[in-house]
Amino acid sequence: MAAAAVETLNILLTTDDARIATTPKDVVWTHRTTTLYRYRSADRRHAIPVLLVFALINRPHIFDLRPGHSFVEYLLGEGFDVYLLDWGQPGPEDADTGLEYYVCDALPWAMREVKRSSGAQELTLVGWCIGGTLCTMHAALEGARSPARNLVLLTTPIDTTGSLYRTWIGGDSFDVEHVTDGWPAVPGVAIDVANKLMKPVTNLWTTYRRLGESVYDGTVDREAYQSMAKWIADNPAFPARAFREWVTWLYKQNRLVRGHLRLRGRRVELARIEQSLLVVTAGADHIAPPTNSWPLLDMTASSDVEHLDRPGGHIGLMAGSKARKEVWPDVAAWLGARSGTDASSDRPAPGP
Repeated sequence: MAAAAVETLNILLTTDDARIATTPKDVVWTHRTTTLYRYRSADRRHAIPVLLVFALINRPHIFDLRPGHSFVEYLLGEGFDVYLLDWGQPGPEDADTGLEYYVCDALPWAMREVKRSSGAQELTLVGWCIGGTLCTMHAALEGARSPARNLVLLTTPIDTTGSLYRTWIGGDSFDVEHVTDGWPAVPGVAIDVANKLMKPVTNLWTTYRRLGESVYDGTVDREAYQSMAKWIADNPAFPARAFREWVTWLYKQNRLVRGHLRLRGRRVELARIEQSLLVVTAGADHIAPPTNSWPLLDMTASSDVEHLDRPGGHIGLMAGSKARKEVWPDVAAWLGARSGTDASSDRPAPGP
């Protein structure tokens, strides 16, 4: 028992040494804190590149968690040309950065650079959590004018009705104006603590108890635990204006699904979305339960809509131990069927 306790403590204290986000990549474009990466590959067999977009409250390394368990690595092995949009680490100087920057500026600019560097005329957007909502907003603004041929939306909040988040922050008791008046960029650690308090027993006790038990019975997977723990602990700040808009527009007023959301004077309408659409939900998701994504299934103009609902939680769905066998192949197969010859140029898949 004493040896197990020492080993458990050693795992916890050396978590920062874990290797995450190690797949080789190159910088394609930067603007302010935002960086676009392209992953190196000598085996690109699909003409339509894939742009991965994650949330604003965690780092996008979850797409490339660790060697041997990386969605990026998997897509590269399937012959896709893979890009990643990293929102970076906002600071106090970004206090006035709103959602319009991410949707109307950074995302379209990154898409432009994906097209330029890949030689393709279209691309696929893969958005996860808030990243999925940002991709949805883009498509709902631009419709057929967007260069996105396909949209893959993973555990994406669209209609926040019934979510635990809305219970926590959607009422008058949560004064988002007061929070953002005090913080020009809401510290990531504050958001992380709040998220963990949504399931306090699991996050603050059960996780550590299970780690100790697995060490004691000899089944611990040190790499898996440390890589996930390191990713969870790395929380960038959330620009005050964007945080205020996110909470108010999505959770207090539920504007997106109601058709009341405007960015730079333009209405964000789900009915404008015409891209091929894959909606992926997680049955045990308490952050964005499946019902939050359901409007995507019948409120868009897309004639090609597919829904995958799988067991798992908000992050575990795509990054858990079963994701490689139970989720990634389905997503890759869907993409493969829609990522062949570039429809606008009949150009073969780009080379390395």
